[in-house]
Amino acid sequence: MGGYSLSDLWSIVVMQGFSGLSLFSVLLLMALGLAIIFGQMGVINMAHGEFMTIGAYMIYFCSRIVAKYMPGFMPYYFVFAIVVAFVVAFAVGYFVEFLLIRHLYKRPLDTLLATWGLSLIMQQVFRSLFGAREVSPQLPDWLMGAWKATDTIDIPLNGLFVMALSILVTSGVFLFLYRSSWGLKVRATTQNRVMAGAVGINTRLVDRLTFALGCGIAGVAGAAFTTIGSTGPTSGSLYIVDTFLVVAFGGAGSLLGTIFSAFSIAQVQSLLTFFLTNAMGKVTTLLAVIVILMLRPEGLRPNKVRK
Repeated sequence: MGGYSLSDLWSIVVMQGFSGLSLFSVLLLMALGLAIIFGQMGVINMAHGEFMTIGAYMIYFCSRIVAKYMPGFMPYYFVFAIVVAFVVAFAVGYFVEFLLIRHLYKRPLDTLLATWGLSLIMQQVFRSLFGAREVSPQLPDWLMGAWKATDTIDIPLNGLFVMALSILVTSGVFLFLYRSSWGLKVRATTQNRVMAGAVGINTRLVDRLTFALGCGIAGVAGAAFTTIGSTGPTSGSLYIVDTFLVVAFGGAGSLLGTIFSAFSIAQVQSLLTFFLTNAMGKVTTLLAVIVILMLRPEGLRPNKVRK
C-alpha cells in the first residue's frame, strides 16, 4: 500500500491525527468566535482573520518584552500573553462594533463589503507596525519537543497544549451562552430583538459585547496559532475561508455543530494533505463538504427552531 507497512500506516494515521487536532483547535477557536458573530448576530465579518492576527502579534510582542526586560519570567509569560491577546482583540472588536458594525445590522451584504475593507486596512496597519516579514515568538521550553508515545509515534507538546486551550475556551463559551444571565440575554436578543428590548434588555449593549467576545476568541485562536506557525500581516486571511466553511458545514449558530464540523474538516484535511498534495487535499475536502451540504443544506447539527 504505497510502500508503507501496516505499522507505518498506523503511525502515520496517529501522528497526522494529532496534527489534525492542532489544526482542529485553531479552526475551532476561530469558528467559535465567528459562529457567535455570524450565527447569533447575522454579521458576515470578513475581518475575523485579522482579529486572529492581533492575538498572534500580541504573543510576539509580549515575548519580545519579556525576553528583553524580564527574562526570568519567560517560562510563565505565555499563559498571561493569551489573556493579553484576548483583551486586546476584545477591545478592538468593541471599538469596531461601535464605529462601524452597529450601522449595518440586517444588511449582511454591506457587512461583508465593509469588513472586507476593514481587513485590508488592518493588514496594512500590521505591516506598518510589525513589518511585512513573518515573525515568531520565543516559546517557553515546556511547549517545545514531543511526547514519545511509542518508538514510531511522537506527539508534539504544543499540540497537546493547544487542544487543552481549545477545550477550556469551548467550555467557557458554552457556560457563558447557556448557563449565565448574560447568555440568556444574548439568546433572547437573537430570537426576538423587539420583545427583548420590551422586557428591558439593552440590545445594543448585547450586540456590542457579543461582537467583541467573538473577536476576543479569535485573538485566543491567534495565540494558539503561534505555537504551530509564524505570523505575518496576512496570516489571518489564510484561515478565513476555512473558518466560514466550518461554520456553514456545522450549521450557522450551532456551537455543537461547529465543534463536529471543525473536527471533521481538520482530520480529513490533515490526512489527505499527507497522502496527496496540499492543494489536492484542500480541494478534495472542499468538494466533500459541498456534496454533503447539497444533501443537507442546514448543516450537520442545525439549531432546532419552532416552525
